[in-house]
Amino acid sequence: MLRSLSPDRCFSSDPARRALARALYEQVKALPLFCPHGHVPPSLLAEPAAQFGSPAELFILPDHYILRMLASQGVPLEQLGIAPRAGGWHETDHRAIWQRFAAHFHLFRATPTGLWLATVLVELFGVDERLTAANAQRIYDHLQARLAEPAFTPRALFRRFQIELLATTDAATDPLDHHRRLHADGFPQVRPTFRPDALLALDAPGWRDTISRLSMLSGVEVVDYRSFISAIEQRRAAFKALGALATDHGVETPYTARLSDHEAETLFARALRGAATANDTARFTAHMLIEFARMSCEDGLVMQLHAGSLRNHHEALLARFGPDKGADIPVATEWTRNLRPLLNAYGSDPRFRLILFTLDESTYSRELAPLAGYYSAVRLGPPWWFFDSVQGMRRYFDRVIETAGFYNTAGFNDDTRAFCSIPARHDVWRRVSCDWLAGQVVEGLLAEDEAAELAGELAVGLARRAYRVGGS
Repeated sequence: MLRSLSPDRCFSSDPARRALARALYEQVKALPLFCPHGHVPPSLLAEPAAQFGSPAELFILPDHYILRMLASQGVPLEQLGIAPRAGGWHETDHRAIWQRFAAHFHLFRATPTGLWLATVLVELFGVDERLTAANAQRIYDHLQARLAEPAFTPRALFRRFQIELLATTDAATDPLDHHRRLHADGFPQVRPTFRPDALLALDAPGWRDTISRLSMLSGVEVVDYRSFISAIEQRRAAFKALGALATDHGVETPYTARLSDHEAETLFARALRGAATANDTARFTAHMLIEFARMSCEDGLVMQLHAGSLRNHHEALLARFGPDKGADIPVATEWTRNLRPLLNAYGSDPRFRLILFTLDESTYSRELAPLAGYYSAVRLGPPWWFFDSVQGMRRYFDRVIETAGFYNTAGFNDDTRAFCSIPARHDVWRRVSCDWLAGQVVEGLLAEDEAAELAGELAVGLARRAYRVGGS
């Protein structure tokens, strides 16, 4: 069966609204891609001759969206090529992995993953059939042939995608060698992002090793809380020297609390002795979020806060395969009281920028839009993870804009590990935002020239300003 994509996907069926959405989209569809937050590994682009590998390695093995959907239908991860931590059998035949994926491709109907995959297959790789078990090997051969072409190397596609900026997410203890190579090779558009989460996990089994690595890379021997802070500041400076725009913090809850120097030192000393508890980690993290806000005021790095995910919900899966295999579940999140200590300290400081991301949609209109609508430091990040979908984006606009306005939001970022899906994800956002703006015009809430200006802002302008690029 021939596969094509509707040119009016994501647009309303109302004729007047659809016509205007088309016109707005035509103005923004070819704008460059500004990608200030994501998880593409810099190693993918660091080697000039690097390739993506097989279709299974490109589309399936690293994609937790795909893993979780197939696991929900009882497909063992071993059959998808995921190796158990303790060893044992797992599928190594990539054609067999692809065949199994193709046989389950129908599971992704009406999901954002399905839309992204279809867009990549059709528009990037020129696949003209819907993927099925019957044509799986033929499509595999087609993809394999395209991936062997010079035009389909990561660096070639980076240029083809017109990526203006691509931020990776890197552990605070990453040596940043790949970023140095990229800068040397003329790719300063690829920038690191400082992710210090592992430094705060005082009760984690490998925490002492992480601190030793921090000492080595920062040149500061971490022996107490004061030297810990100094080492972090050194690492932030190293990231910024390679173009970093932001830090990123992943937390289950955005709890913040200012501790005295004595209490912070006591908790840190207990961790150095290997006696920290989970409660110690929670208290220390709450304190350090305020410290990171203070550091952002001083060094100018934008602070991103991602909250609301209970990671690795399935304990047996975590034990067998490790983290990030699709078993993360959203949880209810309280922002107003939890963020109050941090925002009372820095929420109105003109040097500070805080971008908030949530997996609890119920907080959009009740908490997040009012917070962004008051505190000058706060911007709302786009719909994230489970909600970077057509309907998720529409709900976001409906619940946020009336209270926060457009200019207290941070535009769009793709938040992806799947490099080839970046244009598809931006395209969905641009289509949905243009359709939503067209609806506002049809209802008499915006003028057409205002909608045209806002379409460009939502595509790239707001993100550039949120991350302070180009003098914003």
